[in-house]
Amino acid sequence: MRLLSLMAVILLGACSTVTIDEYQRSEAQLGAGERVVVLGRRHSPEYETEPDLISCVGKIVGAGNKIEVIDEQQFMDQLYPWFEPRMAPLALSRLGQLKQKPALAKKLNKLGIRYFIWVDGSTRTVDSSANISCAIGPGGGGCFGFGVWDDKSDYEATVWDYQNQQLVAKISADASGTSYMPAVVVPIPLLARVQSNACKALGGKLRQVFSPETSGAE
Repeated sequence: MRLLSLMAVILLGACSTVTIDEYQRSEAQLGAGERVVVLGRRHSPEYETEPDLISCVGKIVGAGNKIEVIDEQQFMDQLYPWFEPRMAPLALSRLGQLKQKPALAKKLNKLGIRYFIWVDGSTRTVDSSANISCAIGPGGGGCFGFGVWDDKSDYEATVWDYQNQQLVAKISADASGTSYMPAVVVPIPLLARVQSNACKALGGKLRQVFSPETSGAE
């Protein structure tokens, strides 16, 4: 019966659900040579927004080359140290203050930055249980048992218009899912792609904020 139960789990696979909440205050219009940068918030002592999630969102927003997205690390290197965690603007008003610094404003203008997308959040395991044992004997080895864990992603993206110093949109993506690892001789992880699904949902909605209809792209 246990074996049949494990096989049923394998057939069903892991799954996840995503919830999106969005608020758009104004249009996002990109002119010729203007670019977008996606940055992760890393100010909390409890977590940091994962760089791979930021890269994933940036690739989705810039898919098709109609919206030019500058790489986060490239941006951080060229603007060092102004966007390091200890100095990065946490509020739109602070961004306005940085704009008053001639050297910084010159670099931002050279990069063509029009919109900042700040992403805050993380993916974490909220519950887990496992009963897997492995052994090696004269006839070989193997593992037997079953593991399960729940992952949860919570991300919020805030879009700032650097030129007009205003909030454009806020979009949040909450994803949750259960992963399984049945072990019948060999452990077989069945992963709920929670972070990946959150990225796809968040990036897709952000891309709509900069859709060709509002950005003027051909």
